[in-house]
Amino acid sequence: MKIVVQIKLVPDAAQALALAKTLHRVNELANWVSAVAFEQGTPREYELRRHTYAELKAAGLGAQVAQQTIKKVRDAYAALTASIGAGHLGKRGARRRRKATSGAIVFRPDAAHPFDDRCLSWQYDSKTISIWTIAGRMKDLRFACADHQLESLRDYRRGESDLIERDGVFYLLAVCEVPESEQYRPEAFLGVDFGIANIATTSAGYRAAGHQLNRYRKRQIELRRKLQAKNTKSARRRLKSRRRKERRHAANVNHIIAKRIVTEAERTSHGIALENLGGIRQRVRLRKPQRVTIHSWAFRQLAQFIEYKARRAGVPLVYVDPAYTSQECAECHHIDPKNRVDQARFICRSCGVVAHADRNASRNLAARGEVAWIAGRESRVPVAS
Repeated sequence: MKIVVQIKLVPDAAQALALAKTLHRVNELANWVSAVAFEQGTPREYELRRHTYAELKAAGLGAQVAQQTIKKVRDAYAALTASIGAGHLGKRGARRRRKATSGAIVFRPDAAHPFDDRCLSWQYDSKTISIWTIAGRMKDLRFACADHQLESLRDYRRGESDLIERDGVFYLLAVCEVPESEQYRPEAFLGVDFGIANIATTSAGYRAAGHQLNRYRKRQIELRRKLQAKNTKSARRRLKSRRRKERRHAANVNHIIAKRIVTEAERTSHGIALENLGGIRQRVRLRKPQRVTIHSWAFRQLAQFIEYKARRAGVPLVYVDPAYTSQECAECHHIDPKNRVDQARFICRSCGVVAHADRNASRNLAARGEVAWIAGRESRVPVAS
């Protein structure tokens, strides 16, 4: 299983200047390669290298850095082609699709750039790296990380690492191939219902209330609105300093919730059943005031966090169809839209059971998870001799 470990670099003033100039230079040359690729009809990597490699070398890039720049451009065009094929940019003639295909791909001056082991080496004991820059090989560049991150780097780091700059701070994103634990046979399943009022509710009774996160988001939206309306130099500086703050806060909350759910499942030898919510933003029709809430709801991120933590712990996980789980009674399985009295209450019209609506839905997901697991696992019926 691949995970990305983010390592913070701690350069001095001269080293920071060299790193910034290196990023800007390689992205400037990547834009030139991108323009050539666009003019040539986005050729294959070998053909693109034939058109650009000599010029990149003459511009001062090392041999391997030039190769990585060409590969980075080719991968960007491959990703664009895949997005068009998957329909993410709309149909033919759509505005987003026309904008994406009307010109060459442009890289930001501080866009990430990959470095492989020929251009970047790690010294784990001293917590330093040696990296290629346009000013020459830079040695003894310090980095900072937690102990568990250092252990992952030492034992599992593989392939390239991306150098990025965020608000003047440099990071390396290192890919680690972490072994997965062997899955156990679950005794039952833990259903997880996602929502807005309650971020996650499990069939075991755990409920992660969303009112604190929702209040935090409303405060951030109101603050951004005021600063944007003010539009002074200090207001713009304040907006810039607060970028990504809400996203980081939501990601931290999702990590905490995911860890608790996976830990509970592992402790009780349960599997995890998640609802497959792919395409929900396209399916659900909402009033205008509700759109901000649904589009800032990071349910996919939470599902990804639960999934990778479950794989590392060996906890079985399945995705199930969530259709009618909020209308179905977990006791008698009677389905009726009127069963859901309001956001929090569920009263079955058939058997009369009263339950919390999200808890009822999570129990339905748990039952469907067990059915999906039995249907998908290998048969244990002995073969007739």
